[in-house]
Amino acid sequence: MKILATTNAPFEFEPPDGVEVVPVDEREPVPAEHLDADAAILVGGRTRVADHLAAEASGLRWVQTLAAGPDGVLAAGFGPGVTITNGRGLHTYTVAETALALTLAGILRLPGMLAAQRERHWAYEEYGTWRELHPTGRLGSLIDTDVLVWGFGAIGEQVARLFTAVGARVRGIATTAGERGGFEVFTDADLPRLLTGTDVLVMVLPHDDSTHHALDADRMALLPNHAWVVNVGRGTTVDNDALAAALNAGELGGAALDVADPEPYPADGPLWGARNCILVPHVAGGVAHGSDELINDNLARLGSGQPLRNVVPR
Repeated sequence: MKILATTNAPFEFEPPDGVEVVPVDEREPVPAEHLDADAAILVGGRTRVADHLAAEASGLRWVQTLAAGPDGVLAAGFGPGVTITNGRGLHTYTVAETALALTLAGILRLPGMLAAQRERHWAYEEYGTWRELHPTGRLGSLIDTDVLVWGFGAIGEQVARLFTAVGARVRGIATTAGERGGFEVFTDADLPRLLTGTDVLVMVLPHDDSTHHALDADRMALLPNHAWVVNVGRGTTVDNDALAAALNAGELGGAALDVADPEPYPADGPLWGARNCILVPHVAGGVAHGSDELINDNLARLGSGQPLRNVVPR
């Protein structure tokens, strides 16, 4: 069996005997001699390799993406004979810790302090006298705050655990209501009521038609003026132009974003210069932890004709 393996993201994979692994750069077309591959491990975005394989690799049976959201691979148009599996569960801990790190960086005003450091300026007057435990015009701590996690799957639940550990009260939004991991979970129908009392909104939504601009101007307007929006899901789930306008108007406390729309975010995009906005280049996932076990299990299942894990419905 021949597997093409991306070189564009770090992951763990030790193939069993009898499996040939061919490294591929997803920015380049697949060499003709490797279009006979049986399977491919790809990052999950729309790349030249994905398009090339979908069009010309007639013997391909399986594509494993490292991302939980395989929308780019799906857009390449693989035929029905190709099973696509995603990386659900591989980035739970890294995305959650990034969500916490971005939130703390924003509400503790670290970007301004770092800018002052570069100027060798001891900026106590700007940054040393403002921190408060409760939001009274500015959010200065996560202690005793109300955090809403929108997209309460495995990553959302881990986000809830981390934020709870630093003193926040956390609730979730998912497609079905109930209790998960000890946290109250509500549905979109409850958003108008919940948003008005939210200090930090953490977005962990996937990309699909139903989530496009789920956080729009109307829903942003329900958030308190001190609230922060943190997005570690997909950039398309937030109306980023409306977000920049709300930030600049002082209608939100700030935003910390690992994702944008489009990506790469254009140099003239309004988020770059928006008030109290942190924008990082989609790096929350990091290493795909547990990928070796998932890929090898799926390899064994493929060989024995069993259903694969993390199959993406199409």
